[in-house]
Amino acid sequence: MNEPEIIQNTNKLHQDFLNALLKGNHSSCRTLVQSYKDNHISIQELYENIIKNAMYDVGELWEYNKVSVATEHLASAIVESILNDLYEEIALKEKGNRKVITTCVENEHHQIGIKMVSDIFEMYGWNSHFLGSNTPNTELIRFIKLIQPDLLAVSLSLYFNFPKLQQLMEMIRKEFPDLTVLIGGQAFHHGGIEIINQYDNVIFTKDIYETESFIKNFK
Repeated sequence: MNEPEIIQNTNKLHQDFLNALLKGNHSSCRTLVQSYKDNHISIQELYENIIKNAMYDVGELWEYNKVSVATEHLASAIVESILNDLYEEIALKEKGNRKVITTCVENEHHQIGIKMVSDIFEMYGWNSHFLGSNTPNTELIRFIKLIQPDLLAVSLSLYFNFPKLQQLMEMIRKEFPDLTVLIGGQAFHHGGIEIINQYDNVIFTKDIYETESFIKNFK
């Protein structure tokens, strides 16, 4: 199969999954995911090209009032259920010593992206402390002091939450100047990389593949 055929096939799989999500058909979504796995689609491709793209589409449909909040919430619930099922076969049973905290910016309520990032860390034997959505900045700082992670991974989905991200980065650079911070999320489709580039030890990754490459090369 050549590259255009691969792209076309991936787009169809993503569209099938999106259609099932928009119908709120949990059973169909689970069946599709199982069929993708049976056809040897990697977890990385499943996460990046199918689940993430479908959820981005749901989010855009919601932004433009094409689907209701209820539809968006149901789609998120279905995907989170699927991710929880996949976790058991993704995470390595024997972990190394490395620790990462994975979290969303304060006021962010979309945690699926950072959950997938957390899973990729777990695939490589990291101990991931997944905090999920809407973690208050002050509480995150306390938790970093408690856990003393090797890395912090932060997700930003909505562009208007950039001030909260900047506030967090100021606090982190003051309290933990040497802590490496990995940042990504849908908000950066609208720009903003120049904002995080002003901080030391901050790395932007645009997708699961870049995140995986970063993990493999982390020292």
